Amino acid sequence: MNALDFSILLLRLVLGLTMAAHGYNKFFGGGRIPGTAGWFDSIGMRPGMFHARVAATTEVAAGLGLALGLLTPVPAAGFVALMIVAAWTVHRKNGFFIVKEGWEYNLILGAAAVAIAGLGAGEISLDHVLFDSDTRSYLQGWTGLLIAVVLGLAGGIGQLVIFFRPPPAKEAV
Repeated sequence: MNALDFSILLLRLVLGLTMAAHGYNKFFGGGRIPGTAGWFDSIGMRPGMFHARVAATTEVAAGLGLALGLLTPVPAAGFVALMIVAAWTVHRKNGFFIVKEGWEYNLILGAAAVAIAGLGAGEISLDHVLFDSDTRSYLQGWTGLLIAVVLGLAGGIGQLVIFFRPPPAKEAV
């Protein structure tokens, strides 16, 4: 194992397990899926129950897929789609910086996942174990990066166009 493979593994594990934990929390934490559904309804992602299930499932699947390095550009695309929706629906109005609940963190997670798709999952991954070098060449480099970006943008923007209906602005009293 070289330093590059270890570094990619470390980044995949931290990003992937963090995302999977977010999905797990939607399923089993605090308000669970019904609470998450109510929150999705309140921010304009309707129907909330559908989006709570889709978001939680995507977070777990994309997180574990990235952590394991399995078909790496596909879970990276999941990150991109999730972060586009989160940034647009929740964080956009707060500006860039995370200290003001802005979209900085969303950008970092999405960009890091795309970078991993471009680099490839490395030797310590299921991609390396399951696929020969010819197949792996489609799961990294420009092809991997484009898969992550195009699928992620299509998923995130498509979801917003089809489902996002922002609640009416509250009037100042």
